[in-house]
Amino acid sequence: MSLEKLKLSKRLTATMTELGYLAPKEIQSRCISRILGGQDVIAIAPEGAGKTTTYVLSTLMKLKFTDDEAPKFLILAPNEERIDEIVEKFHQLSKNRDLRIIGLRAGGSMEEEIEELVAGKDIVVATPNRARAIYLKLALNLNRIQTLIIDDAEEIIKQGMQTPVRELAESCGKVQHLVFSTVEHQKLYDMIDTHLNEDYALVEVDELENEAIDTLDLLRYQLPNFTTKINLLNYLLQDKEVFQKVIVFVNSKLTAQKLATSLFKQTKEEIAILNPLFYDDFGYETTADFIENEQTRVLIIARENSDAVDIVNIPFIFQFELPNEKEEFLSYIIKNDDNEETIVLTFSTDLELPMVRKIEQAVGKRMDLLDLPEGLQIYNPINDKKKKSIKEEQQEDGSRGGAFHQKKESNAKTFNYGGGEKAKMKMKLKKK
Repeated sequence: MSLEKLKLSKRLTATMTELGYLAPKEIQSRCISRILGGQDVIAIAPEGAGKTTTYVLSTLMKLKFTDDEAPKFLILAPNEERIDEIVEKFHQLSKNRDLRIIGLRAGGSMEEEIEELVAGKDIVVATPNRARAIYLKLALNLNRIQTLIIDDAEEIIKQGMQTPVRELAESCGKVQHLVFSTVEHQKLYDMIDTHLNEDYALVEVDELENEAIDTLDLLRYQLPNFTTKINLLNYLLQDKEVFQKVIVFVNSKLTAQKLATSLFKQTKEEIAILNPLFYDDFGYETTADFIENEQTRVLIIARENSDAVDIVNIPFIFQFELPNEKEEFLSYIIKNDDNEETIVLTFSTDLELPMVRKIEQAVGKRMDLLDLPEGLQIYNPINDKKKKSIKEEQQEDGSRGGAFHQKKESNAKTFNYGGGEKAKMKMKLKKK
């Protein structure tokens, strides 16, 4: 597909060609015409798929240069670094350094930003908190906003900025809404549901750009919260026949210590910590010591201030928490002659899905999604006295209102396993 198919202006088409864009990416070909037609759009695509370029081109196409002091486009982004990238992308594609655009940052002088706004801007790029603060000072006029754009929505949610997003959307009134995210989950819809127009379009681009790497078997459980992760880990570890030696990765030493006290155990030596935080906690200095002690089944390892560890002869690795950098995950999943029988199980929540997607992009394949065990207790933070079974949770998922979307059939848990001793362990795991 050529750039001409996007029906951009000749100037924008020429600029894109000069910058080396010879053909549109999938998200651009599927979104731009909808955006220019005025439709609300939720676009789900991995990093590098072209989300920013999509809405920058659309905004420049819709922008009418006037002397109006009130902005026409409000773009919400999670942090100052992202704001700078967006502003630079506008200058790059418009080739107009006099473009009436401003980035409202979390730091710096609010008074200077207010003075710039009063002078007149067409496009405002801001963190939700900063935009709300300046709006409450009556310095950000939202009465003329035509399009509200939420960039990196998953990161905005992770940082807990849903409330200012909802308040700003409410203040903008009836406008076009464009939401861009790497993942789709219920928290996303909780943030924007009440403001979306009914005919909104959901555009999903599920591309894996890298070639598949030969990794260990990567399995994943999707869970609602941290406490349910603990419940699941306890549930699985009850099967001592399967889980004879297990390494559990967490992010901090404090989490490792707390997790060790939360796990089911019959003897003091059954659960250990690698280089424990407190001297009276049971632990080891190396994984070799862990392997040698037959009584110890589980070794909890904190990534915090830890060097690489040897996982040879460890049949199961539990990624109880996902790291902040994908490289810390990738270093333990590459298959070789010494670890080819190892299985990696990842526990992820909605807020960790962006990292799941980054890892999947890096390895060029999806983690197989496992069904949660029917007897698993799902923690309900609203009422922790009411314990729900997974069956009840699934019934609730099926009856959710709003714009929540069930997973596509292509993402369903339909994979099978082969034969051999390794398969026996897997089949037991699957039947839980």
